[in-house]
Amino acid sequence: MHIVMFGDQHLESLGGAQVSMRLQRRFLEKAGHTVTVVAPAMHGARARLVVDGAYVDMPSVPITPDREYSLTWPSRRNDRWVDAALARRPAVDVVHIQADFWGAFIGHRFAARHQLPVVHTMHNRVDVGIEATAPFPALVLRALNVWQRRVLRLTEPKPQGHDGWALLRRFALHSDAVTAPSAHFAERLEAHGVVPGGSVGAPRRGALNAPHVDVVWNGIDDEMLADVLAEASTVRESGRPRFVWLGRMSPEKRLLPFLTALAASGADAEVEIIGGGAERRAAERLVAKHGLEDAVAFCGKLPYAQVLRRIAAADAVVQTSIGFETQGMTVFEAASLGTPAIVCDPDIARELGSGYWAVAETARAARTVSALAGALRVAAAEIAAGTPVKVDPGVRAKFRQSSRTAAMVEVYERVTG
Repeated sequence: MHIVMFGDQHLESLGGAQVSMRLQRRFLEKAGHTVTVVAPAMHGARARLVVDGAYVDMPSVPITPDREYSLTWPSRRNDRWVDAALARRPAVDVVHIQADFWGAFIGHRFAARHQLPVVHTMHNRVDVGIEATAPFPALVLRALNVWQRRVLRLTEPKPQGHDGWALLRRFALHSDAVTAPSAHFAERLEAHGVVPGGSVGAPRRGALNAPHVDVVWNGIDDEMLADVLAEASTVRESGRPRFVWLGRMSPEKRLLPFLTALAASGADAEVEIIGGGAERRAAERLVAKHGLEDAVAFCGKLPYAQVLRRIAAADAVVQTSIGFETQGMTVFEAASLGTPAIVCDPDIARELGSGYWAVAETARAARTVSALAGALRVAAAEIAAGTPVKVDPGVRAKFRQSSRTAAMVEVYERVTG
């Protein structure tokens, strides 16, 4: 098959969706398929280093001060540009959209023009993400919905609304299959009618012939997983309990509440903070305020393989976001490496199954500093005593990218008939 993926951002830019798409592409090609990726062209110094025949880089403008991210405006002119670029490639069998904004608009327009089947992977909680990052989020969401209806030339016999779920419902309405990277996000999508051909009030999973969301986890590179496991020591090094927190340093990831809870817990532990973002300086000030300089180390952004090695060497990964993650990939990576997790989000904890310390049974309770401090204190004590929770080894097999690619190919085959 020839699969054409559409993304909001270039695959060589920073971001979890981009990492997942790069891995999907590589394993699809290993399985004998052809993959083309259509996304806005990168800008800046790093853009000149990207030379890859699978990429169709659309004309774009940078939209962030560091020129890391770009925008391509959905227009007839760019439609013609995409058509001409793909006309020089093999006939397309399926369009796989992994975007929420302009990449999704352009991908759906392309599929409609050429009457191609569409698989749409929902990576993001659009409503939560915009609320966390944009001023006047309700106004931004209303504008996005208006833009979507105009760009896709949609009419709505059943009104879809104007919030984040409405935006996703319209994409699902024009998709032959919808996939999500976790069961808990799939259930949430179905509850809001984000299913193929769906609308507000769509039947839930389990109803006769009910449309549904296919669950296809984001995976981890089989070979990289094997290499890290081969290097990892089976004997824990002596010393204080070692925690790792990793991710983007932004409000929805809740790094600052974690550091406050760490100080309140009194846990005698070492913590590595991996990643970067706007809250880096505030986090450093908080560490200094609480006198945690000897316990907390800021490691910055690290290559993915090195991140996996740090996770494998840790006693626990700490995941503090609640309601934002559509998968919570970090804790599944940790479980694949045999490392347990301290998990705030009850949905992610339930899907993980075992091998974690739950902060609280409800999201509301888990948001409190006292609950997180208590979980950190318990985890540190059990690790120090040599009695940490045990990870289910079955997660490792289910999380390999080869198995995730096979699952996605089944979806492709279904929509192509």
